[in-house]
Amino acid sequence: MKLAFQHKYSAPKDSKGDSLGRVDGKPAKTQEGMAPGQSPAPTVGTPYVDNPRVICRNVNVHYNEKHALREVSLDIANHQVIAMIGPSGCGKSTFIRCLNRMNDTIEGCRVTGDILLDDQNIYAKQVDVVPLRAQVGMVFQKPNPFPKSIYDNVAYGPKIHGLAGNRAELDEIVETSLQKAGLWAEVKDRLTHSGTSLSGGQQQRLCIARTIAVGPEVILMDEPCSALDPIATGKIEELIDELRRQYTIVIVTHSMQQAARVSQRTAYFHLGDLIEVGKTEQIFTTPRHRLTQDYITGRFG
Repeated sequence: MKLAFQHKYSAPKDSKGDSLGRVDGKPAKTQEGMAPGQSPAPTVGTPYVDNPRVICRNVNVHYNEKHALREVSLDIANHQVIAMIGPSGCGKSTFIRCLNRMNDTIEGCRVTGDILLDDQNIYAKQVDVVPLRAQVGMVFQKPNPFPKSIYDNVAYGPKIHGLAGNRAELDEIVETSLQKAGLWAEVKDRLTHSGTSLSGGQQQRLCIARTIAVGPEVILMDEPCSALDPIATGKIEELIDELRRQYTIVIVTHSMQQAARVSQRTAYFHLGDLIEVGKTEQIFTTPRHRLTQDYITGRFG
């Protein structure tokens, strides 16, 4: 599914007119020289990638007077898992909610900067958030199946988006989505049962199937395993590794072990700043920033 709008990216400029975004595929300059307390901490590592699926430049989020996210610039690579880590309140969940405009639902929230999906600005005025949230799906911390049958949970999205022309096509979408979510074998004989009758881990996989059913390009996961037991968590992590072959995945997690297991890149946030980004192995073995090292070694968090 493609968004029904065209708004090509124009990188923001600094006071000298130089680009702060990506120019000819190369990362641009960061802003410097602002007074302490006003300037965001400069990001170290490799926040930029070649041929990104999502481009974020100078993203700021305010909740009324609170500056929750400051000048975040980051590329999200295609067919990879990028993990967002950091202590509670650091801005990682706020950031991923910007990627499908979920922050629009919060009163007093203001988002500035540029976020581009396939070179289209998702914050352009003409963007309809309904198809956007199908293209950039989200799985939440607590499983939230609809009070409907297992079948109807998965079929709901394709129905409202008009993705199936008849019942046979809808049946195929439901089966395929449940198979991709690793749930089909467990529920194929009880599709009429309520989705809320499933175990916690099964409910979360049902929610993943519901997200997949509308054909997203990007899947956001906000601590998807925090309410699950270790066995269910293991199944979700195996599923994430399989899904990245078809989708771009952004996961927020408080578990550094989980980030190390499922992601190829990791971004560390601290007090609203994006501190460091790099390959996951590098972040956890040879971090370049002191704050990153202090966090992963347990000195705070």
